[in-house]
Amino acid sequence: MRYVRFRDPAGATRRGTLESGHVHFANESYSLDSDEIDVLPPCEPSKIVCIGRNYADHADEMGSDVPDRPLLFLKPPNALAGHGDTVTVPAGKERIDHEAELAVVIGEQCRHVPEADAMDVVEGFTCMNDISNRDDQRQEQNWIRGKAFDGAAPLGPVLATPDEVPADASVQTRVNGELRQDGHREQLIFPIPELIAEITTYMTLEPGDVIATGTPDGVGALNDGDEVEIEVEGVGVLEHTVRVP
Repeated sequence: MRYVRFRDPAGATRRGTLESGHVHFANESYSLDSDEIDVLPPCEPSKIVCIGRNYADHADEMGSDVPDRPLLFLKPPNALAGHGDTVTVPAGKERIDHEAELAVVIGEQCRHVPEADAMDVVEGFTCMNDISNRDDQRQEQNWIRGKAFDGAAPLGPVLATPDEVPADASVQTRVNGELRQDGHREQLIFPIPELIAEITTYMTLEPGDVIATGTPDGVGALNDGDEVEIEVEGVGVLEHTVRVP
């Protein structure tokens, strides 16, 4: 099942199901890309827990070693953007990059979750673009300026239940129709159950919280007016535009 969180023509926030490109709620049906509705991020996280260098080829392209434990950092709720949004990135930067990611949506409050039980707390999966301001990321350790600016985490367009997403699901970025990234879930250095166990050793995860599992190699620069597509097999395609002020 694929769920869409959206604002209907009356301005009410709804949660419908997606079938054959149409969003269904009660007796109403809308095209996913219709001007009648605004597609919202599929959840309202209290935090987005991100994983750095979780694909070996990406670590290599960044000139970094593979970490010996998951490299964790946070994005706050202000970083959220939705399907179809125009994301305004920080001005005056030399390098703003795209990073396609398979994102995990947590379904229940949890702490100290064993790996064996980790998938029980997962509501589903979605697409995320971990937009990264490399200028400032290179100059700081906590990556607030580099990773946590407004709109730095486009998320969506749907929440797909775990059965919809293959174990070897592809994770891709296209910019203006050009394929930039093409990885697979099975390439994760630290798989999802291990990530959940590690994260919940240190913090409580709440319903709607997101774990961004890392990006494959092929990250690259974004420019003003770029049309970005993040696709996760079994989820769909998250689309957004880039604005450089």
